[in-house]
Amino acid sequence: MIELIKAKLSDITAMQALVSSEVKDGIILNRTEDEVATNIRSYVLAKEGEKLVGYTALHIHSKRLAEIRSLIVDEAYRGQKIGQRLVAFTLNEARVLGVEEDVLVLTYLPLFFQKLDFKEINKEVIPEHKIWADCIKCIHFPICNEVALVYKLS
Repeated sequence: MIELIKAKLSDITAMQALVSSEVKDGIILNRTEDEVATNIRSYVLAKEGEKLVGYTALHIHSKRLAEIRSLIVDEAYRGQKIGQRLVAFTLNEARVLGVEEDVLVLTYLPLFFQKLDFKEINKEVIPEHKIWADCIKCIHFPICNEVALVYKLS
């Protein structure tokens, strides 16, 4: 049985290992162990027993905007709706925390998120601090093929 639980600092090594190939391929933005540790409260893990099979993070930008980051599911576990469960968890968390309007995602898999009621938006409306804080670190910057989508909470 796959359980969703909040991450602990002791999970960071397994998290880095799970995401390493997607980071190398430029699909997911590289985050150092220190960055993950600083934001550990943002992460939710999917575990089967002690095995990490997926995770994501909910990053808060402002009272009005949050972002789903680093969604990953182990290839051997894909197709079991683990990604959907992780997204649902983060959307619920955004509501509980009081995010007033939108949850943003930048992705190469827009159809996955569109099936979960996310709507595509123009990247030019993404807050500037997002671009300079994260996108500038990407191996694809400034030529980005990711699709921006939002989920309306209100």
